[in-house]
Amino acid sequence: MSHKRIPKRKAAIAVGGAVALGAAAILLPNANASQDGASDDAAAAPRTLKAGDASDLATQLAGLLGDAFAGSYYDGDSKQLVVNVVPGDNNNVVVQAEKAGAVVREVDNSMTELDAGARTLKAEATIPGTSWAVDPRTNKILVTADRTVTGEKWDQLESTVRSLGSGMATIKKSAGTFKTFVSGGDAIFAGGARCSLGFNVTAGDGAPAFLTAGHCAAGGDQWSDQQGGQPIATVDQALFPGAGDFALVRYDDPATQAPSEVDLGDQTLAISQAAEATVGQEVFRMGSTTGLADGQVLGLNATVNYPEGTVTGLIQTDVCAEPGDSGGSMFTRDGLAIGLTSGGSGDCTSGGETFFQPVTTALAAVGATLGAEGGAGVGADGGEEAGDQAGGDPAGAGEEAGGQEAGGGQNAVDGAGDGAGAGQHTGDDSGLTQTR
Repeated sequence: MSHKRIPKRKAAIAVGGAVALGAAAILLPNANASQDGASDDAAAAPRTLKAGDASDLATQLAGLLGDAFAGSYYDGDSKQLVVNVVPGDNNNVVVQAEKAGAVVREVDNSMTELDAGARTLKAEATIPGTSWAVDPRTNKILVTADRTVTGEKWDQLESTVRSLGSGMATIKKSAGTFKTFVSGGDAIFAGGARCSLGFNVTAGDGAPAFLTAGHCAAGGDQWSDQQGGQPIATVDQALFPGAGDFALVRYDDPATQAPSEVDLGDQTLAISQAAEATVGQEVFRMGSTTGLADGQVLGLNATVNYPEGTVTGLIQTDVCAEPGDSGGSMFTRDGLAIGLTSGGSGDCTSGGETFFQPVTTALAAVGATLGAEGGAGVGADGGEEAGDQAGGDPAGAGEEAGGQEAGGGQNAVDGAGDGAGAGQHTGDDSGLTQTR
């Protein structure tokens, strides 16, 4: 087999065209610096935080508050963490959360009750074209049904939601159809399929590799950076459907330059480590079809019922994506790796819902590290379990990819592609402009 060394910029994500250049220019690593200047004397006042710091605080408070903790979210306008609590007879939990610097909000539904509702949905309403995730801003389970859920299926879903009781869940109807974003086109290829490279990583044995979506397996094991070109990378481990949608793909040439960065067009953004997502957090996505897009995290630990099967543990967002964007990187403006594009509904004209595989979970499963500091402490020790979960034979995805029919399968594998393409709409806070 002929091997090919990937240039530094190719190894991150390919340049997407002139339209993406202006949109990417403002994505500077220091653009979201902490505004926390509070002194110890003001410890009880809500702190202003970067989203990454808010995520860390939320994790700490979840352990501190125990059963009283009912979720949290990041208020991007005030740059504060809002923590839901079910205080009961002990008001001390409110005091503890306030002393930690969070905005405390008392709510009715505990995480135990919300988790029980999600289990009921899984048992009684696992219907292709549906998803659900806890929305801490409403303290309810947000259930979404795409346009294929009609008739008896809709009645079954609606009945299940009603059975959870008043104030536990809401249903949203999506205009699109839930699907994985596989397509034919340019970027990185396997047969007629295309996906997008997520993040360059280091495999457990020190070899250069990258992460992408697991469902891209319809393309095959070997991936090229040109349609019909020589293979440059080979799938090592992958999982789809099931408890994730991720793949580890090794570069065939062990001397490949694989920097920890995302190419934004006229600049690259260094990726320092992987981090957990926070509801309300501003995020950006790069993909080989639509280039740069932005939006907000809407829910965590989402369950999505694709036609190929159910995937759990995903991040729900309002960031747009289209076929070919699968596997692409989701990250923050200060260089934290958050997710890998899985699928969703809609497009970058009409909008829709998009779901992402958490990078931290993928790293732990495949035993890889990311960034100069080893991927936020997630290292090779997490790889043994991946042998059972994600080391199976390649299987198909389920979309038509470049004219070739893709089949479904357990432990699906697959490769990835270079992110490129035009820029996309973003919110006022980021400074990006409408370019599409």
